[in-house]
Amino acid sequence: MQTVQKLMKVFVTRRIPQEGMKILSQAGVCKVSLWDSDEPVPRTELLKGVEGAHALLCLLSDKIDAEVLDAAGPNLKVISTLSVGFDHLALDEIKKRGIRVGYTPDVLTDATAELTVALLLATARRIPEGVEEVKNGGWSTWKPLWLCGYGLSGSTVGVIGLGRIGLAIARRLKPFGVKRLLYSGRTAKPHAAEVDGEFVPLDTLVSESDFVVVSCSLTPETQGLCDKAFFSKMKNTAVFINSSRGNVVNQEDLYQALSSGQIAAAGLDVTTPEPLPTNHPLLTLKNCVVLPHIGSATYSTRGIMADLSARNLLAGLQGTDMPSELTF
Repeated sequence: MQTVQKLMKVFVTRRIPQEGMKILSQAGVCKVSLWDSDEPVPRTELLKGVEGAHALLCLLSDKIDAEVLDAAGPNLKVISTLSVGFDHLALDEIKKRGIRVGYTPDVLTDATAELTVALLLATARRIPEGVEEVKNGGWSTWKPLWLCGYGLSGSTVGVIGLGRIGLAIARRLKPFGVKRLLYSGRTAKPHAAEVDGEFVPLDTLVSESDFVVVSCSLTPETQGLCDKAFFSKMKNTAVFINSSRGNVVNQEDLYQALSSGQIAAAGLDVTTPEPLPTNHPLLTLKNCVVLPHIGSATYSTRGIMADLSARNLLAGLQGTDMPSELTF
């Protein structure tokens, strides 16, 4: 009977892969309360659901601020987010209250890097446009200049942010015959040698690259980094790819750059807001490929993310070492 009384309340803000739920339900230390939907938990339900919780398992779409922490109350020991990003968490408030945070880096690196390469190729070689032409009868005969795009062979690729995912993208692009790989960031990275990466100022990267790939985290410095001035420095044959965070890009400026021919094309797996409204100007452009934030969307990766976030949460509840703790 004693264990029943000691069960700690865990609130999970969304239906997550079974791998994670199984770990929580079999642990025998917590009682799980779940917002049982594929859609985000409404704010009012979130505030209600966290009440008295000892632990919270959340997603990128859940804004965890002082209001949520207050609603949870003093029991809250741990927040586990099913993501590598943590810009949805009010870290100052969380730190103030001594709450531990778990996240899921590394496990989604390969899936996100693969998707970024797929997005780059689809955008540069105009694949969605080609599919559309086949479907709507636009394919008549072979034409020398029809649906021509840009190839990677002999090109210069610039990666903004050569962290885990940036390096994984660079590793995958090199075998396509990329001639130069430039990268920019706060500091030069020793691991860049593995991909013959040249550390250059951002301006150099933007003006010399045929493909500009954004793979940095969202910080006050990177917020709105890709703006009018940024796009005006790019070659008009260059392709822009973003699989990091939507807020790194000024979308109005990107629209202008694409519609005026300032840059050749753009591929986005992240936008502001998400989902992007169906009447958004970017969606009217043939030279813009937008995906619905599916960087980590492989069955295996999402299962591993759920498993890791559940184990982070249990470690936080039991005061042991987390497999992947955010230090801040």
